[in-house]
Amino acid sequence: MIDWHFRHREGVGSLPGVDPIAFLAICLSLPVIYLIWTDYIAFVSLGPGGTSCNFLGYLKITFLRLFALRDPCVAAPVPANLEPQSGYLFSLPKRTGRRPSVTGIAPHRQTTHRGTQENFLHLSYAIRALSLQSRGTLGLGTSCFEKHGTGLFATTPLNRTCNGEICHAHPSDGSLHMTLHPADAKLIIENRWGERHPLAKGGWLSRFVPIGFVMVYAPRDKHELRIVMQIIKAAAWWVGGSQALKWKEVESEEGQVNDLVLRIADRDPREEKEETLPVELIQTKNSKSCKFGVADMTKVVHSG
Repeated sequence: MIDWHFRHREGVGSLPGVDPIAFLAICLSLPVIYLIWTDYIAFVSLGPGGTSCNFLGYLKITFLRLFALRDPCVAAPVPANLEPQSGYLFSLPKRTGRRPSVTGIAPHRQTTHRGTQENFLHLSYAIRALSLQSRGTLGLGTSCFEKHGTGLFATTPLNRTCNGEICHAHPSDGSLHMTLHPADAKLIIENRWGERHPLAKGGWLSRFVPIGFVMVYAPRDKHELRIVMQIIKAAAWWVGGSQALKWKEVESEEGQVNDLVLRIADRDPREEKEETLPVELIQTKNSKSCKFGVADMTKVVHSG
């Protein structure tokens, strides 16, 4: 009687031929597998970036998350031994509205308040114009950080970045990544124009991005485009030095160059053709002192 009762209790709730421990492990692992799968899909949905868009790339980013900044909207202090202590920008107005939502590491993307396609085209055209107006100090090429898309480069960088890259813009959301002097990075963060990249902590993480690497939010209108272009020039100054902001016409005032760049940006790039660029740009592009033309956009990437 006792033996029958023991066998009866032993068989309650069990499946013939199934190890209870293995069954329990499978049940517990299913939610974990689901969470990993949904997280992987979220990673892939951000689109192409500096990391391979596959499961190995996902595992790499998952590991790097362990070392990411807790709050990228808190600016890093300016190192006491850094010279110069001040940056390029004197002041910035407050960006209106709340900060957009940002997610990811690589890709690192803005998920709300994205710029329109038209705004991105204006931004791209203004960056191109800025490059063409330089005296061979700025060039366009495939982004070294993103491995695709167009970046702006300093031909003779003073502060080390990936092949001298100054900035690149993201077609998917209109945001930008760039490297700034810590004082300029602090200014744009405090005025809500951007935030630090999650890995911009220095130390061994500098092998991925510089410590001054920031995201600048997508410009939403022409007024914001004007401000973003000033921030891009601050990045050019930090990466390439003051000579990076020398323009083709020596006698040209900086304000005139700004007006030219913004006047070009105000035009609809979808209606532009290379041969119908303003006269100033046609002369600049064909000048012997212009190291980088439209047809040479990838050369700078291979220039060490």
